[in-house]
Amino acid sequence: MNSIYVETNDKRYPIYFAHDFDGLGKAVEENGLLGRKLCIISDSNVSSIYGEKVKKALEDYFESIFVYTFNAGEKSKNLNTISDFYEFFLENHIDRKTVVAALGGGVCGDMAGFAAATYLRGIKFIQIPTTLLAQVDSSVGGKVGVDFKNSKNIIGAFYQPEFVYINTQTLDTLPEREFNAGMAEVIKYGPIYSHEFTEYIVNNKKSVAQRDKHALEHIIKKCCEIKAEVVSKDEKEGGLREILNFGHTIGHAIETKMDFSLLHGECVALGMNAVFEICLKRNTVNENEYKELKELLEYFKLPLNISSIMPDEVYSQMFLDKKVKNNQLSFVLLEKYGKPFSTTQVNKDEIYSALNAVLR
Repeated sequence: MNSIYVETNDKRYPIYFAHDFDGLGKAVEENGLLGRKLCIISDSNVSSIYGEKVKKALEDYFESIFVYTFNAGEKSKNLNTISDFYEFFLENHIDRKTVVAALGGGVCGDMAGFAAATYLRGIKFIQIPTTLLAQVDSSVGGKVGVDFKNSKNIIGAFYQPEFVYINTQTLDTLPEREFNAGMAEVIKYGPIYSHEFTEYIVNNKKSVAQRDKHALEHIIKKCCEIKAEVVSKDEKEGGLREILNFGHTIGHAIETKMDFSLLHGECVALGMNAVFEICLKRNTVNENEYKELKELLEYFKLPLNISSIMPDEVYSQMFLDKKVKNNQLSFVLLEKYGKPFSTTQVNKDEIYSALNAVLR
């Protein structure tokens, strides 16, 4: 298996890249997890497709395996579902030697990781992401948590997995809308890292859309390398890691106000479009760079604007974001393409101009 490593001050762990689940047992063995109990947490969409395959791949490596399935979707990402996890843990005598495996997309990984971080003051967990968004973003870096009331991911922790196991073949069964939503997070890495990566996506967009395994492995691995580099330098978002929130301040607010009827990646696409509006007016990106972004988003059927909510609603919602600093909104902007920075120095007129560009 190909692998890269995430290194933080306290931990070093691998991200494995494979085309099946056959190497899962070896990953368990390499990371010293043999002979324990395993609790697989999965959602109702993924469990029916991959639950038994993963269980079978790991049955010779664990003392016993339990599986808990919850209802798929962002609306399950709350403390009530976490409470259900805890009850299942207690009923099955999950102890400190048990490993939790998150088998699914970003919602599953965030919640399973949060439950693992908080149960018995922390038990080991592994990430087995099955969606593009989870493989390129949420499964890497140790951000875990849940939504609460009107705030996305407002309750959470930084809790690193023992390893991440990416089986790119799971993308074969991913619905097109989910795949395209994941591409928003892929596209995000270009503006915050290098135009060279954007050029690769542009030049290979047809292969990516057709889910060619070589093109997919390239972009997934590159995204993970970028995120691993950022997380290794700033595990707990003290500065540099904030660049990974590009498009998310406005995106999260839209996602919440739309009552999660839009997918996370679709809202990130809207958020990026809004941020590019700000950068264009500040002359830190040019018309061609903006056009290229919009054409990429459109190619993967991602929204550039919506008309069902008002700018005032989104503006108010942004102040409930966890990234607000001293009651000031925090944005990731571009000094130039590939050179992002985090700032609270974005005035209300700039914000409303950006919102009006995408909410129409």
